[in-house]
Amino acid sequence: MTLLIIIIVLALIFDYINGFHDAANAIATVVATKVLTPFQAVLWAAFFNFLAYWVFGFGVADTVAKTAHTMDINLVVILAGVIAAICWNLLTWWLGIPSSSSHTLIGGFAGAAVAHAIYMHGFSDYTVIENDVTITRHWYEIVSWYKAGKDGGMPSGVIIIIAFIVLAPLLGALVSYLISIWLLNASRKNVGPKIFTVALMIATIWLVSNLMVPYAEIEKPRFDSHFWSVAFDPHNIKWFLVAFIILTVSLFCLIFSSLNLHQADAALKKMQLLSSAAFSLGHGGNDSQKVMGIIAAAVAVYIHTNPGVLMDSWLDVVLPNDDLGVKGVMPGWIPLACYSAIAAGTLSGGWKIVKTMGSKITKVTSFEGVAAETAGALTLYFTEHLKIPVSTTHTITGSIIGVGLTKRVSAVRWGVTVSLIWAWILTIPISAILAGIVYFVLSVFIK
Repeated sequence: MTLLIIIIVLALIFDYINGFHDAANAIATVVATKVLTPFQAVLWAAFFNFLAYWVFGFGVADTVAKTAHTMDINLVVILAGVIAAICWNLLTWWLGIPSSSSHTLIGGFAGAAVAHAIYMHGFSDYTVIENDVTITRHWYEIVSWYKAGKDGGMPSGVIIIIAFIVLAPLLGALVSYLISIWLLNASRKNVGPKIFTVALMIATIWLVSNLMVPYAEIEKPRFDSHFWSVAFDPHNIKWFLVAFIILTVSLFCLIFSSLNLHQADAALKKMQLLSSAAFSLGHGGNDSQKVMGIIAAAVAVYIHTNPGVLMDSWLDVVLPNDDLGVKGVMPGWIPLACYSAIAAGTLSGGWKIVKTMGSKITKVTSFEGVAAETAGALTLYFTEHLKIPVSTTHTITGSIIGVGLTKRVSAVRWGVTVSLIWAWILTIPISAILAGIVYFVLSVFIK
């Protein structure tokens, strides 16, 4: 039990570090454009990091918890993964490199698991019993590399997470580029952009209304009132936010051409508050869930390695299993602690990375800030819906590059960008190797 408590404490410390390491993701553009002072910006971002507690479910947490097969590992694996992730995060923060906290955690967890398989079984196959069935695995299959989606749904596994190292920034860049083009055309006194905007508003309302979960399908209504239960269901809140973001930008586009330069800039700065808040919600919801997943995995491993143990109600965690129809259970204090830790970390800032994100990639104005943050927020909501733990760092960096490309290719400082990409590529393997080393050292002292 002592080791489990240590892991939970370290996981929350990692969440705190994640907050100040990734604070730049949400506040870099509002600081660079002087919409908010640095202190105001971190307060704004921290508030919406914490508010995400009431918005998002636990899909990403489930994906992270199943990075490695919990029946095959012990608590030392998770401890080594978290220690490695903390070390790499602190190093990249010190160097001012906006690397991915998410991929650091995934890489550390996977690397420690592989080290455990080699330590216990060498490079030979081994057998485990899952659901009363004996399964033979190769040593490297201790990590869940790929799992097909159920009923044609989105597949999961470390390979999918690695794929989104490329896909998340590309998606962010594409969306921000398209939003920038939309805003640029809306600034002209033509009827075409307005027709497109109205059509987009109608399509958004239709799509979101069809994605809403009705009261009859809500498993645990939050209120007695049908209306408030539907309105505050986490799935519905997320889609309400998507609609609100798109409709707000759409309304601005309808009046953009009638504003003078000063009025347009003032309106864009107000919209940056909205886009920054939306991205901070996505950051809190996406990144806090990863630590929830690590804590859930640690509890599951503890129960497996201590058969017959009776857990206190505050640690009554059950990982969902779609194959067996098992619903997940997570005590309320875990998400509350994770969201609080990341919000506290964001309050601590991370000014070296703010400078890189806010000025070194491309020159950012209020126009670019709105486009980049809106694109980043929509990308995070979309990937969270698919239960994919993407990097908020990669997403917003890609979005900033996308708005830079609308001016000209040379507007993006590609030397800085290439350095960032190398950091992204190296994060998972370095974290995995570091976690493997930490695992072997810990195994000497912890049996």
